[in-house]
Amino acid sequence: MDAIALGPVLLSLPRLYAIAAALVLLAASWFLLGLPRALHARWFNGLLLSWLVGARLGHGLLHWESYAAAPLDLLKLWQPGYHGLWGLLAALTWSAWTLRHRVVRMGGAMLLVVGSSAMWLALVTWQPGAKPLAMPTLPDLALENLDGEVVNLRSLAGETVLLNLWATWCPPCLREMPLLAEADAREGVTVVVANQGEDLLQVMRYLDDQELDFRYALLDPHQELMVRTASPGLPTTLLFDAEGRIVQHHVGELTRAQLERWLP
Repeated sequence: MDAIALGPVLLSLPRLYAIAAALVLLAASWFLLGLPRALHARWFNGLLLSWLVGARLGHGLLHWESYAAAPLDLLKLWQPGYHGLWGLLAALTWSAWTLRHRVVRMGGAMLLVVGSSAMWLALVTWQPGAKPLAMPTLPDLALENLDGEVVNLRSLAGETVLLNLWATWCPPCLREMPLLAEADAREGVTVVVANQGEDLLQVMRYLDDQELDFRYALLDPHQELMVRTASPGLPTTLLFDAEGRIVQHHVGELTRAQLERWLP
């Protein structure tokens, strides 16, 4: 899985790696650059902000068709969607401007920024701490839908299956529900929203209030899918191909750009 649980908080591994790389950069720059305290603080704080803004804007520009309908989604910084190269370019530009009067230290700062970015990329590629996928194929698991009919998940193989684990008490789960409903309307895509641990009335009330209609809204009262996927939290989404093999997975809130990359 691509996230870990720190108490009630879900933290994606790429963000955890980014925090580690930022801390290494902070320590290295403090000891190696020899900048005055005020200048170092200004450079480093601006560096983080410029990287975030640059990486977010770069991702938005590269996936503008996904953000055109709701451009304010770019401001939802907690959602996935950052382009490392754009962030690096923004960080280098900030370093060049802030340290323009200290050429030697500017060069050292740029080398440290590139090195920390390379460290982050290596961690993202290697993924230390990531758990192997516990459910590589659609499981042979029978769950009931809202009408009391039994649906075996393995029987849904034959087209792309998007399996989402959710609950009504989970705000990120509720925010992504309209996107999942749109995906469910796509030809060749089956969306399964499997509620974890809640009763029928609670689930039906929420779906009716939000006017959401899924072909496969299922109940998992014993949260067996959470166990089988070894998921650290909700929401958890898994994408299976037509043969029932997993091809993508994500823990946390989905974005429109992410779904556009996943689905045919």
